[in-house]
Amino acid sequence: MKSGKWLLVATAVLLLAVAGGGTASAKDEVKTVKDATDVLAEVMRIPEKGIPPALLRNAKAVAIIPGVIKGAFIVGGRHGTGVVLVKGESGRWSDPVFLSITGGSVGWQIGGTSTDLVLVFKTLRGVESLMKGKFTLGADAAVAAGPVGRNAEAATDVVLKSEILSYSRSRGLFAGVSLEGAALLADNDADAAYYGKDISTATILAGGGKKSPETRRLQQLLLRYSRR
Repeated sequence: MKSGKWLLVATAVLLLAVAGGGTASAKDEVKTVKDATDVLAEVMRIPEKGIPPALLRNAKAVAIIPGVIKGAFIVGGRHGTGVVLVKGESGRWSDPVFLSITGGSVGWQIGGTSTDLVLVFKTLRGVESLMKGKFTLGADAAVAAGPVGRNAEAATDVVLKSEILSYSRSRGLFAGVSLEGAALLADNDADAAYYGKDISTATILAGGGKKSPETRRLQQLLLRYSRR
């Protein structure tokens, strides 16, 4: 009986946390951009264990989702918020557009972990679908665990066949991860909170957002690593 009560309480806490993520505030979104920048810096700090520079050079877009929470209460679920930036023809990176990720699976044990995710888009098809609202990894775009380190720069079947390469970092370990079935959703409320006005994704990608210190730092970091 007691275990049943705790299960209900834990489930309620998870649902409240996920629901609370839908209420955007400028402070929350600034933190998301800062955290995304920190994740990228830490992931790329050790070239032998990071995303191969060649993949970032050829990437059309990169999504960084720090601190994805995985909760498991009979039916597990993941939820997190992050940003996606698109690389223009000049090689410059756009202002960040906010997104959320949700997913679920059956059979996880009761508990939770926090994981940082990085998605490298090799084409713009997935990003274009995201900008229209929502798309599911693996169903609307082919996704696979990405290779890690300098020696992974050579083309492989995984790299060639996948539109999106996915990576995760948990407890200091960084590796490719399978994310099939997870859904990415554009977060217009977060965009409005961060930029201080209702703003379309097209306007953001065209450079119509504010040039905050957080935005510039993330753009500069991506530019540095994608030019190596």
